[in-house]
Amino acid sequence: MPIEKIIVLEDDLIVRKSLEQQLRYRRYDVASASNIADAQELLSKDNFDLMIVDVKLPDGDGTEFLKSLQARPIKPLVVMISGFGTVDLAVECMSNGAFTFLTKPFSPEQLAVTLKKAEEHTQLLKVNQFLSHAEDEESGYELLGQSPAMDQLRQLIRKVARTQATVLIQGESGTGKELVARALYRQSPRSSAPFIKLNCAAIPENLIESEFFGHEKGAFTGAINKREGRFELAHSGTILLDEISEISPTVQAKLLRVLQEREFERVGGNRTIKVDVRVIATTNRHLEESVQRKEFRQDLYFRLNVVPVVIAPLRERKDDITILAEQFRQRFSRKHGIEVHGMSKPCMETLMDHSWPGNVRELQNVIERAVILCSEGGELEPIHLGIGKVDKESANSATGVESSLPTTSENGQFLTLSEVEKHHILAALKKCKGNRTHAAKMLSISIRTLRNKLNEYNLKSGNDTGSPEDAAA
Repeated sequence: MPIEKIIVLEDDLIVRKSLEQQLRYRRYDVASASNIADAQELLSKDNFDLMIVDVKLPDGDGTEFLKSLQARPIKPLVVMISGFGTVDLAVECMSNGAFTFLTKPFSPEQLAVTLKKAEEHTQLLKVNQFLSHAEDEESGYELLGQSPAMDQLRQLIRKVARTQATVLIQGESGTGKELVARALYRQSPRSSAPFIKLNCAAIPENLIESEFFGHEKGAFTGAINKREGRFELAHSGTILLDEISEISPTVQAKLLRVLQEREFERVGGNRTIKVDVRVIATTNRHLEESVQRKEFRQDLYFRLNVVPVVIAPLRERKDDITILAEQFRQRFSRKHGIEVHGMSKPCMETLMDHSWPGNVRELQNVIERAVILCSEGGELEPIHLGIGKVDKESANSATGVESSLPTTSENGQFLTLSEVEKHHILAALKKCKGNRTHAAKMLSISIRTLRNKLNEYNLKSGNDTGSPEDAAA
């Protein structure tokens, strides 16, 4: 509910009581005042979302009070009302910041329409404020590829998008899980409503509940104002919970309630807030294994996994490498202003031979690097890529991490992918002298992910020395 607290500023007792009754019936918190002084006292004690203000008041003019409200750092929407409504008066009120103007007497239906418009306006403002600060690295990117796996994925998206079902997107890092989520959103009936993203792995554990559900003023140190959470911002639209496996058991329990009941309370609040939200979640883990290890609630997993969408890694759809590489070459040629005339045959062979552990994101980064290193008017060659045997030594010196990781154990058994990953992470930690912040940056993962990996290995090695921002990650 974007609007919760309302002030009725009206000197006529009958009109004031009637408005209070109608608003409370609609479950708003209502405070009333018969003069400007009482209204100012109410505003000094709390923030309000909307005010209904009469133009003629005992201690002043409502239009002058309206002007003073515009100077407040957090200003409410204002609906001006008058029994002597004229076009000139309405224009004056609107030009001074009023949301709308109503002529008394107005019907309950007129009030209901005005409140509905105010709710929609407030919701739109808050979503825009959030999106103006959000980083949307995936905007403008499409699901590219002509492999059977990609064709099947696009068919599944078309079927699922038109429903309201909760979707769990699973895939390795770099496979394009967010692109799939955005495709589901764009093809859904909610495409004109908000799309709100929350990266669960990037938010400190002590703040994630507030990010999910919002908080009330004074809920904790630093909560100087009421703040809406991501679920409220996504009302009537879609919320993307990225890396859902990273949330704590406490937040898992509260998220389960939202999925079941579509309601919650803000941190520090007791008002039950109902939301209409479609949930899309992503993970690069096997959640079934997390459930077996008691790290993830089974009932929440079942709620999320209504429609599972699994994205194949790039090494399993090599038919797409050529298409993706060419698209990335054109994109980064335009971005960096470097004219590159295609890719040589040895370059394409090198790309096809690579295993792409970082999937499409790794391919994207490799092509961008190659375009930057390529001569103006030339074509991409294997030496520009920084992968494979051609540039092995220079790649080692550039990253500082040994690439000659073991592939077999002491008894000659071939190592699993998780064991190779463990060796790679420990090599990065060794290079960084145990500093987990630096190692996480080198590996292009979050510190939380690195900590989780070390916990899986039963290791407590390293420290988090770094910037305050890194330490909070």
